[in-house]
Amino acid sequence: MNYKGHFASKTDRGRVRITNEDQAFVVTNFHGEVLMVVCDGMGGQNKGDYASKMALDYIVERFQTKRRGPVFLSKSWLRRTIREANAMIYDEAQSKPIYADMGTTCVAVLIQGNHLIVANSGDSRAYTYDERGLVRLTQDQTYVDFLYRSGQIAERERDSSPDRHILMNALGIYPSANLDIKVHPYCGETVLLCSDGLYNNVSEPEIRAVLSTDERVDLKVSSLIAEANANGGSDNVGIALWEASRND
Repeated sequence: MNYKGHFASKTDRGRVRITNEDQAFVVTNFHGEVLMVVCDGMGGQNKGDYASKMALDYIVERFQTKRRGPVFLSKSWLRRTIREANAMIYDEAQSKPIYADMGTTCVAVLIQGNHLIVANSGDSRAYTYDERGLVRLTQDQTYVDFLYRSGQIAERERDSSPDRHILMNALGIYPSANLDIKVHPYCGETVLLCSDGLYNNVSEPEIRAVLSTDERVDLKVSSLIAEANANGGSDNVGIALWEASRND
């Protein structure tokens, strides 16, 4: 069974950054599958925005010609596609000095029937939300989060560390991509993807409060961005949101 639903995506420069290096998109295909992607570019002006756009455009383009298949093949397809995007960004950065050191985070969710296939490189996040609450599906691939998971620092030190933005993984940094990819059961929950510009400025209770309203999906995305900017707007914000209804 596939799900029908409503979706929206949006990015915003925030109140501090000069450029917007985030990309966000949601798209469906002929098989009734849903693809959500958020990329947060890095490397400064003319670098991060280019890297994030390269990654998102390539993944979305490949999705349009993706063949129908079982979940394990779709998982392989998503891993392969993101690795190909990584190679494109890396080769471009190596061949053109203007793009040296560019890269991008990437979180992608493929909704296929009763499954969520979640891929992550970097510190952009994927969540599900329903009446039981907000559940994070990804782990931040940062130096500080590694220290926390390995028991070397406490949670309060992780959340306040000045080094919490140091990434241990992203697309375009190495010749081959290292990414987390997992399959989760799906029962029609709301799915939220976002860059760190959202969760560093808007608390999880505030996110839940917005998602619990009866507003349209696009208005919820705009409300989350407004909250992030009202709380400082310290970074670009990229959001992709999907709300499902059963296709009975």
